[in-house]
Amino acid sequence: MTRDPATLRTTPIHGDYRSDRTHLVEDFYLPALAASTRYDRAVGYFNASVLAVLGHGLEEFAHRSGYMRIVASPQLRTEDIDQLRAGYALRAVLEHAALRDLHQAAEDPQAAAGIGQLGRLVAHGRLDIKLAYILDRDRVGIYHEKIGVFHDTHDTVAFKGSANETLPGLVGNFESIEVFRSWLTPDRERAQRITRDFDDLWHDRTQFLRVFTFTDAARPLLDEYATRTAPRTPRHAPLPDGTLITLPRPHPDGTLAIPPGLTVRDYQKHAVEAWFAHGCRGILRMATGTGKTVTALTGGAQLAKQLAHHDAGPLLTVVVAPYQHLVDQWATDVERFGVTPIRAYESVDTWHNRASALIDALALRATSGGLIVTTNATFAGDTFQTLLARHRGHLLMIADEVHNLGAHRLRDRLPHTAAYRLGLSATPERWFDDTGTAALRQYFGDIVFEMGIGDAIQAGALCRYTYTPVLVELDDEESELYGRVTEAIAKALATHGNADEADADSPLGMLLRKRANILGHARAKIPALREQVLLRRDHRHQLLYCAEGRHPLATDIRTTDEPTQLHRAMDLVGRELRMPTASYTAQTPRPQRLELLHRFASGDDLQVLASMRCLDEGVDIPAARTAYLLASSSNPRQFIQRRGRVLRRAPGKTHADIVDFVVIPPDDEGGLRRETERRMVARELTRVTEFARFSDNETTTLDTLRPLRTRFGLHDV
Repeated sequence: MTRDPATLRTTPIHGDYRSDRTHLVEDFYLPALAASTRYDRAVGYFNASVLAVLGHGLEEFAHRSGYMRIVASPQLRTEDIDQLRAGYALRAVLEHAALRDLHQAAEDPQAAAGIGQLGRLVAHGRLDIKLAYILDRDRVGIYHEKIGVFHDTHDTVAFKGSANETLPGLVGNFESIEVFRSWLTPDRERAQRITRDFDDLWHDRTQFLRVFTFTDAARPLLDEYATRTAPRTPRHAPLPDGTLITLPRPHPDGTLAIPPGLTVRDYQKHAVEAWFAHGCRGILRMATGTGKTVTALTGGAQLAKQLAHHDAGPLLTVVVAPYQHLVDQWATDVERFGVTPIRAYESVDTWHNRASALIDALALRATSGGLIVTTNATFAGDTFQTLLARHRGHLLMIADEVHNLGAHRLRDRLPHTAAYRLGLSATPERWFDDTGTAALRQYFGDIVFEMGIGDAIQAGALCRYTYTPVLVELDDEESELYGRVTEAIAKALATHGNADEADADSPLGMLLRKRANILGHARAKIPALREQVLLRRDHRHQLLYCAEGRHPLATDIRTTDEPTQLHRAMDLVGRELRMPTASYTAQTPRPQRLELLHRFASGDDLQVLASMRCLDEGVDIPAARTAYLLASSSNPRQFIQRRGRVLRRAPGKTHADIVDFVVIPPDDEGGLRRETERRMVARELTRVTEFARFSDNETTTLDTLRPLRTRFGLHDV
């Protein structure tokens, strides 16, 4: 028995719709569209992304030979107003503004799909578009009315209210509309009046308003996107003999999926299993170079698969990383997992519209998932936080180098609406910040999986290495300054509390940093570096980690012109030893950074790369074979990150070489108190012991340092 087609009169349509009570799209637009043969809409602003939301309902509307008429007004910018004042033709300026709106909207995949639908409707004669504007004497303004009419063969449903024909207007904003049905006596007059108002507007009969056709001007752009977004080949394609084959269905947009060619290591699988066992919350402590990104995305893909299996709704994944280059690296890996992520950093204009459209599409279930990668700074900003607060569905938070989010300004921004949380770091504990470390554990959960350097080397995830500590002495000026700063630190601790609670910019924090800088900038390191580089002069892929800033003694009038350690190292290696060398610092432009990393990886014309801190967290340079640690603080995070950089696997690379410059007091002991000397050496030996522990030459290294331990009574360090 054939079912009678739906009509407006037989469709459940109410007299009003409001966001706190109903869903504008599912409860009103789609049912009314399914029963209509014509849809007339006049709005202050129209965005093609809404057509992607109406999706299947719009395709059925066109299939039934439905006809749509749209009257809208473009958004005018300052440059448009300037052109009008300069005498440009009004119609040309408005057309240009409307086309610009469509071009900008097309940057978002959802809107691009909507524009493609517009193009197909126009091509089949099912859509016409006109632009409206106010023209009263010398006044030009924007048409901002919002009315609409659904028609079938007998009845009409007219409506008016606050909702624009935009994705936020139908989904993200709080909107209300009043509806008038022509078959009901109380509604009939208003339904007829709104219908007449639209007809007058369409035929340019409305006082103070002017309307002109836009379909032809937009046709080239609409045709282009109709072709770009044409439906894929049907799943069932006939073969010459008439049999059928089933083509594989592509992964739904926004859903992470493990790529077929990817080999997930056993320990990465164990990490994901441990995370799931703890309710999809926890921190993975994994050594640098062991594939934390792949592990996290594998976990995200498994979570998305599980939610889809239970039809639990779409999943938004937000990845937060410290720096822009890490965002770019994450985005590249995310694309391998079948998702085009939104990169949110720098100017809000470059990402906000697409991110906002994604949030709306998730709310409508118009997409099965989505992923945003952002920097710590952008994540903490009000714009991103406001956007994230709009999301009401499943949320997975992935924090790369999670220790950074323990800072007070960042941890307070972590969304408590995220049911799923994953932190990643080789060193999740915050240095001198127990409060921040505890806050991270409270939010993300405990460390649920560990993969240290030793385990990673044994598993073949990292290469083996040789460790060479090189002892260098402070000179007399440096020793004297080190003693004075240490005494000042002792006084500050007695007055203000312990170093664990010292803020980096507090007087105590600055004293601690100054003392560390004395060791990092020790002048004797450059002559010692010369000896070590000469031993490896023919080796390629060498990294130089230099101390940041200037020598603490540079504030003294006698040493104002003292060059930085980076300049001294560059002069030694590049000019004196004539080895192709380049610097990689915070001032190096991003495009140049990428070029330097490429040249360094090839090894053809760049032998040594010298850096201040920028080659620490996250930079992928697996080609590096040798690392000279001119500056290594006692902060485990820094030296563990630097070791991890050079231990990454690469084609043809089986071994790495780490040269560490260890600062000790002068033999005469004249400038420092005995206990101060002992503590300084103890801090240095803590790092040396950690580096030596997993090296191929651990025994030789410890034997070399035994006299130093004996001298200061440090055999237990």
